Amino acid sequence: MKKLYFLLPFVLLACKSKVSTVSEKASQSQVESSEIAYIVEQNEVSDFLKYLSSDELEGRETGTRGIEKAAVFLEDFFKKNNVKPYFNTYRDTLTNFKSPAYNIVGYLEGTDPELKKEFVVLSAHYDHIGLLKNKQGDVINNGANDDASGVTVVAEMAKYFAKTKLNKRSILFVFFAGEEKGLLGSKSLVQKLKEKDFNLYAQLNIEMVGVPMKRDYLAYITGFDKSNMAERINQYTGKNTIGFLPKEAEYELFYRSDNYSFYEVFKKPCQSISTFDFENFEFYHHPSDEFQVMNIPHITKFTQEFLPAIAIIVSSPTQEITMTK
Repeated sequence: MKKLYFLLPFVLLACKSKVSTVSEKASQSQVESSEIAYIVEQNEVSDFLKYLSSDELEGRETGTRGIEKAAVFLEDFFKKNNVKPYFNTYRDTLTNFKSPAYNIVGYLEGTDPELKKEFVVLSAHYDHIGLLKNKQGDVINNGANDDASGVTVVAEMAKYFAKTKLNKRSILFVFFAGEEKGLLGSKSLVQKLKEKDFNLYAQLNIEMVGVPMKRDYLAYITGFDKSNMAERINQYTGKNTIGFLPKEAEYELFYRSDNYSFYEVFKKPCQSISTFDFENFEFYHHPSDEFQVMNIPHITKFTQEFLPAIAIIVSSPTQEITMTK
């Protein structure tokens, strides 16, 4: 997440294994659906996140050799899962950064002749803040929660749709660089998409979902009252999946992640989803934001619960998620 200034109390994380089955469920006003058994594998979530937040990647600062290794890892993931590049390659070069830096962009074409002209963007930023300068001991800001956790969830979603081919709309899977430098990756990409007359329906940006909240909902959404996205997601999952977090409004988080670059250009529902609530994680922009403190069962459950909602968003016959203000 783009830099914020606050103190964060720490909550110990409980790791409890839990695997569930996803069914694509539609409400009466939704798409025709067939139930599909699909399990998000906890070990695959763990392996992906472990590498992306490993010391080998040296904190993934934009423009460094560490983020280059991350870029290769993400390209290989897309290739392995038959997700095509949206541009000539998976690498989308930033136009606003002094040295070579890349968003990694994958693409699944929609299966419906008309709906495939519309796009849903699923995104997270894969950069972080790199190495501490002039310090001793652990100097690597691994960025497991911020935002290797979000990248892991988007990767699992890409894997799901590549396997099932259930998306009637086209999907762009985007891993942004330069978020920690001022949302540079998303700012660069939206200008290119605007020039292509990109037909955006909605963007869901996944930001810091590595630990659970002690609340009666799974996650919160930034800019809660700007669209009916929260209401629709809860309708689609049949659960209290999204709630309102007052701190989100207080800190204006809607403007602090890559969703805002898309909203600013397209004026469509573009929002970030998070489980970092200012009470459950004290290692924001800190070397202790490491794989070892991530709650893998929670990340797995988060992905599992969101998949049915995303399946409806990418296939509903009409655009049911709309701006409210």
